[in-house]
Amino acid sequence: MNKFLYGIDFGTTNSALVIYNEETNEIHSTIIIPSLIYFYQQPGAGNKPNYVVGEAAISAYLADDMKGRFIKSVKQILPRSSFTETRIQNKKYNASDLVAIILKELKGRADQLIGEDCRKAVIGRPVFFDDDDVKKDALAQTRLTKAADLAGFENIRFQFEPIGAAFAYEKSLSGKENVLVADLGGGTTDFTYLVLDPEKAGMKDRKNDILANGGIYIGGDSFDSAFMWDKGTPYFGKNTTYEATPGKVLTVPKSLFANICSWEQMNFFNSQRIQRDIEDYFYFSGNDPQFKNLITLIENNLGYSVFQSIEATKIQLTTANSAVFSYQKMDISINEEIALTDYEQIIAKDVSRIASYLDEFMLQNNIEPGNIDSLFLTGGTSMVGSIQKLFKTRFPHIKLNSGDNFRSVATGLAYSGYLFDE
Repeated sequence: MNKFLYGIDFGTTNSALVIYNEETNEIHSTIIIPSLIYFYQQPGAGNKPNYVVGEAAISAYLADDMKGRFIKSVKQILPRSSFTETRIQNKKYNASDLVAIILKELKGRADQLIGEDCRKAVIGRPVFFDDDDVKKDALAQTRLTKAADLAGFENIRFQFEPIGAAFAYEKSLSGKENVLVADLGGGTTDFTYLVLDPEKAGMKDRKNDILANGGIYIGGDSFDSAFMWDKGTPYFGKNTTYEATPGKVLTVPKSLFANICSWEQMNFFNSQRIQRDIEDYFYFSGNDPQFKNLITLIENNLGYSVFQSIEATKIQLTTANSAVFSYQKMDISINEEIALTDYEQIIAKDVSRIASYLDEFMLQNNIEPGNIDSLFLTGGTSMVGSIQKLFKTRFPHIKLNSGDNFRSVATGLAYSGYLFDE
């Protein structure tokens, strides 16, 4: 009988797989890859895959002069009924197909490490894939289940991601605690309030220890989109004016730029009608150089590299009072100093929504701050200064604890083998 179990945290930005040995009750090893897929510009020969996954996707994207198809944040399309499929090199891929590519990559690497074909996994999922929408949530769950099947898993269970993080944190405790867990990822922010007790670690039934959970569809990608809108789009012609009729000056529609602030909306520009409109705006603007940057961005598939620069700026601002938003490629040149106070203002609306949801979550579940023994924050977005301030302000009497922001969830999922006994 297969003695291994995989705990899989399929994330918006990164995905992790923890290999757990159920005979020794020990973690065997951990694999982390970026949740990225790159389809080469030219199809592969014969049966050779025409794509690469993870770290290799970035290298191939750059080596291929960014001419192929780069897929990022695929997790965010899971609940979207408007996304049915995308065509790449005359082949159709639906949401499950794309997710399966990443899960299969993780499984393949893990199987190679243990020398077995492991088909048993606990897969993490957000509390809500798209706010509190039951239909969208069900669609996302169905698609993720299908993706796991396509990737080669036969025996799977699902666990809420913040519960996975909690079980990882439980290993570090010396006694029983009431814990509020906040899992702040790229796509969602999830909360779970539960009782943790190291003496119960590994027990089969933990349902009664989970007191409340909830989530909101805001995460690090939301912050990046807000930054792109405020600081990035002016460099791509957001304020461009054009004169289609003599004497009548108009501003280019803002809707164009909303679609470069969200990665999964980039395909919006594939429409021939939209491309013709963009060419017309450029002509009637008098060949505005900033608007030309938008055309360069679209034609050369530069979106990912721009968001890499935004991500780098965000990371710098977690430890510094200012950072330079820098991007130099082709004819596009951005070099702007961003103060931490400015960044905090840019993301203030999203942080406020997280704060409001947290207040609502605690009110609805009758959670008194005084009854919380500890706070555990995980996920890359938990490192953002405004998020740290939010929790320190709301809970000044409680120490903020954190684990490995990229391994905690997957580790806790690997400890969730009890789900197979239900």
